[in-house]
Formats: sequence, C-alpha cells, structure tokens
Amino acid sequence: MNTTIVPPAADPRPVTDRTAVGEHLALPLFRSLSGSLAGHPYLKVVVDRVEDTWHLLDTAVHPFHVDYIATRVLGMEPAELDSCLDAFNASVYMAPDRRFLLGVLSLHTDEDTEGRRRPFLVLETTEADTMDGSLLEEFYTYVRHRLDGRLPLLLKPANHGQEHALTPISDVRVPRILSHELFGHRTRTPLNPGEASGRLRHFRTTEEYAAAAGALGGSDILAMPCLPDDVPRVAGFINTAATTPLSHTNVLAAGWGIPNAVVRDLDRLIDAESLAGGWVRYRVTEDDISLVPLAPAAVPAAPARRQQRIRLQTPLLDDISARPLRRLRREDQNRYGTKAANLGELHHVLDARTADLTAFHGQPRPPRPDLYRHLAARLGTTHPAAPGQLRAAAADFVAGTVGAPDGIALPFGLQHRFVTSSPALRQGIDRLKAALDRGALDAVEPLCLRLQQLVRTAAFPDEVSREIVRALPAGPAAGRRLVVRSSANAEDLPGFSAAGVYDSVTSVYGADQLLDAVRRVWASLLSPRSVRLRHQAGISLDDTYMGVIVQPYVPADLGGVLVTCNPTKRADFRNVCLNCSPGSPEAVVDGTALPLQYLYNTVEGGGRTVALGSSGTDLPAATRERLAQLALAGRLLQSHFSAPDVDRPLDIEWLMTDQGAFHLVQIRPYAR
Repeated sequence: MNTTIVPPAADPRPVTDRTAVGEHLALPLFRSLSGSLAGHPYLKVVVDRVEDTWHLLDTAVHPFHVDYIATRVLGMEPAELDSCLDAFNASVYMAPDRRFLLGVLSLHTDEDTEGRRRPFLVLETTEADTMDGSLLEEFYTYVRHRLDGRLPLLLKPANHGQEHALTPISDVRVPRILSHELFGHRTRTPLNPGEASGRLRHFRTTEEYAAAAGALGGSDILAMPCLPDDVPRVAGFINTAATTPLSHTNVLAAGWGIPNAVVRDLDRLIDAESLAGGWVRYRVTEDDISLVPLAPAAVPAAPARRQQRIRLQTPLLDDISARPLRRLRREDQNRYGTKAANLGELHHVLDARTADLTAFHGQPRPPRPDLYRHLAARLGTTHPAAPGQLRAAAADFVAGTVGAPDGIALPFGLQHRFVTSSPALRQGIDRLKAALDRGALDAVEPLCLRLQQLVRTAAFPDEVSREIVRALPAGPAAGRRLVVRSSANAEDLPGFSAAGVYDSVTSVYGADQLLDAVRRVWASLLSPRSVRLRHQAGISLDDTYMGVIVQPYVPADLGGVLVTCNPTKRADFRNVCLNCSPGSPEAVVDGTALPLQYLYNTVEGGGRTVALGSSGTDLPAATRERLAQLALAGRLLQSHFSAPDVDRPLDIEWLMTDQGAFHLVQIRPYAR
C-alpha cells in the first residue's frame, strides 16, 4: 500500500509512504523501509489479530507504532489520541486480549564456522510491553511465517518479565537471544555524544600511554583499552575495550562535552583507513560513531577553548567542630563540603518525610500533563489521589527502600587551621598560585608534589588533632573499621563533578591511621591533576577547601552506581541506568571490574539487563526486583536534590548489605 503524505509548506516535495500491509518480508523490502537504531537497521511491525494481517511501517514516515494504529488503522484524529494516550497505550501494550501486537525487527550479522558473515533478524516488543509467554510465542510465530525462510529470526525479551514468561517455552519453538548477549559484546557503543577534530593517538598498553602522556593536549583524540582516571583534558576519548557509561572517565567526558565511545575494532579501522597518528573528524551520536580522516588542508585551526567558570560559595572557616552527618543540611556545604552536606540532606529527607519527591513526575511530558498516574501505579496507590497522599506515599517508599550512612563530618576550618600553622605550607601554596597566575604549567607538577609531601608530614596543631580524633566511634563500636572520604567545596557541583579526582581511604583503624587518612584526603586537594582541572574550570586555590567524612565501614554484598537517566539517550525520561558489582561501589567507578549493567523503566515499570560485565552471570530475579525499587527511589530523590531543575539527573553511589538493605553513600549531580 502506497500513500502520499502532504509535507509542511516549507518543503513542497511529496513524501512517499512505503508502508507495506500483508506482504512477505525479504531483505530488499526490509532495507527500503528501515531506519537506523544504535547502528543497526530496524523496522517497526504491527500485527492486527482481528484482520489477520501485519503492517510493515515506513520508518521515515511513522516513528511511533501508536500514532500509526490510531490514525491510519482506527481513523482517530491526533488530538483525540493525545487526550487518551495513556489509556490507548494500556490497550495495546498491557491488555491481555489486545487486538494489536507491536514490535521491532532489527537486522544483525554474525559469523558462521567458516568466518563468513550472515544476516539474522531479531524481534522484540517495546520495553513496557507486558505480553505473556503465549502472546510472545504467537507474535514470534506470526512473523516467522511471513518472513524469508533463509533469514534466521530470534526473539529478544524486552524486559525481565518477558524473560520469566518465556522460561517454560522451548527455545526450539521460540529461538531467543537476551539483550546482553546481543549487545554486550557489540563492536561499537556510543557513550557520550559529541564531535571533535584532532590527532588520533592510539595506545595499546598502559606503558605506551605513560611514555607519551605528558605530551597529550587539547588537540588529541585519545584511544586505548582502558582510559586512566587521571587522563588529561583532550579533544575526545575512544575505548578499545568494553566499559560502562558510568565510569569516571565517561563522567569526565560528559562534563567536558567531548565525544566518547567504545570502538573495539579500532585496529582494523586504523589499518583500513591509514588513520594512525593522523587527523580525524570524530563524531558520536546516540545511533552512530564515525572516524573520518582529514587531509592536512582540511584540518581546522584549534579553536580557543572557552574558559569554564564555576562559581563557589564563599567558604566559612571559623568553625572547627566535627558534626554528625545527620545534623547537616544542604546549606552546610560552605563549611563541610558538598558531599557531606548532601548526605546530611538525605538524612533529613528520610527522617522528616516532608520533601516533595513527586516533582519529576509532575512535569508535563507532552502530550501528557504529568506522570502522576504512572507514579501511583509504581507505588501501589490509587489514582487519582490527593497530591498530599501521593507525596506521602513517595516519601514512605523512599524511606522504606534506602538508608543514609552514619558518620562524622570534619569542616573546612580544620584544614585551614592545619595549613596556616605551617609556614612551609603557606609559602609553597603561594609559589603554586604564582606559577598558575603566570601560566608556568611546567612548574605546577613539582610544586604540587612537594606540597602533598608537606601535608603528609607537617605537624598537627593540638586543637586540630583533638577534633579529628573525636570522630572515632566510642563504646561498643570502638576499634571498628572506618572509611574516610573527601568532601571538598570543589566537587559534586553542576558542571564540575571531580569524579575520581580526590582520595578516599577505605580501611582505617584507630587514631593514628585516622590522622594519616585525613592528611591523605587533604593532600589530594593539591594533587597535580586536581589543581590542573580546577584551574581549567577557573577555580582559584584561594577558594578551595577540603572537608572530610569519617564513616563506619559497612560490608557490602553488592555495590554500584546509578544515574537517574539513560546516559546514552539523553531524551529518555523513563529509564534509570544502574551498574553494580559484588562488593563496594569503588569497583564500578574506578574501572577495576566491568559491572553488571541494567536499565529500569521508572514510568511504566520493568527492567532489562544490558551487560553481565566481569561476573558473566546475571543476578537472581529477586535481587533484580530489589534493584528496580532502588532505581525508583533514586528517581524520586531527584525531585528534591535537583530542584528547581528536576530534569537534571543525579549520580548516586550505593551499596547493599548481606541483609538486603540499601545504603546511599554519595549523591551528586550527574554531568551531562
């Protein structure tokens, strides 16, 4: 069936709708109708069970199944659909007796035993679809019988619920592939969108990188298997081995606005295109990654880098009193640092239960005026409900799902007293500031290293050491293991996360080790890398101070990071991305282990496994359900911690104890 669509007046050329109804599908027809999604050709499919036919949608004309069904099959006006969109979605995605089965066919290739590439198709529904096993089998069988028999067809469950529903059905009747099997080892994966022109610098080993790191600059595109956390600011990143979008280096890429992607076949591309050491145009989008060689005449002049300016609140240095985290609020960040203040605010949110945690769901998501109906469904409450009832349900859900860590916060005033008590430290800082002011960057590293050594060895004033030792647990908790974390005023800020820049010490016992750990955290404020990054952001040494958090160590069965967005699809308001590994969150953020990766839909519900990481096996279904609750709690906390811009996502580090309790150990804005 062919239909001519009248285009907007600005473009007088007719657009042909090549949507096919009832036709047998072979590759030529597939390619004529398909678009591109995540680098793979794809085609939208609608099966009409009443008419016993199927529709193969022209992707360029029909980006949404629901719009096509409503307007083209059922004859509804667009305004009529908008007025009942949620109810209509429920009728096609959730009703057990639904008329339509909706899905996507995507084209992939693999190698046979002789190394020959062969195409195969994958069928899946939308992530929010609640098809049971019998409907999934019916859908697969219907498509299989109308498809070129030479093309293998696999069904990909769209969420954990569909995986479970397919368990009793033979994979002979319904051959299947899981999401992490299809995409977990794919050759190219976008991580952070952007575009840059620069010189491609490819290092196959850390030794090669170390030998050249000092010469890297803003016109280089750095490629290597695992980018180090202390990477200098360059034009772009390329990972030649698998990684996660929640790594420290991708957080840096997002904050710097530079492209980043996994390109596992870079060696082949370099050889095929003669890219080694040459200039390239590097572009990363949600759906594509490209590296195009540039002729010398086409190399653009390096643009002047716009100086990023981060405004800091005036630090308050008069108070040297250690204070329990639960007594802090967000406004205490100018005395105790953003990390400590955010954890204190978390205590307040969980204890008082008066914060509005529904604001994200209250934003218009056209054509919906809000998402309150979906939130009520996730919380198990009735809708419509009074706003106060929904807010109370959200507050109770979060308080019942997550906890805030105990601990003591040490203020900026202690570090200030320590520094001012040492003439050598004061003189060294003055020399460092002078070097930065005159642009003598070669002198910065040795000056920083000397200052760090002085911090680690200078004597404590008695009043400072007494206040630090007061943070030690007393009574039955005395002698237990502690964790000492940074809480600077120049971290966890919108536009400047400083992820992985400052030190934490995760195994501390007794007074002497505590004093040494505090010194180490203070010294990290003067590391060459932290000084360089703050200088690039326009943050003066005079304005920068370090608080410290002292916490009891909490053993973790599972730990990780979640961000309340989909890092690779910025317009996706539904999903929360969650990474985890056995043990503490540090294993995820520092790249020592490839984490399990999940996406959880916090609007319609459901989750899916994106990658199994280093573990090689998925978590039990009950644990994945608990992680879905954690993801929703993170989304609700975004309403408070990101106000007034409730669409600004959060970056949350968390751990799960052997009793299944969640503790949030850090909350900060997610750089994007």
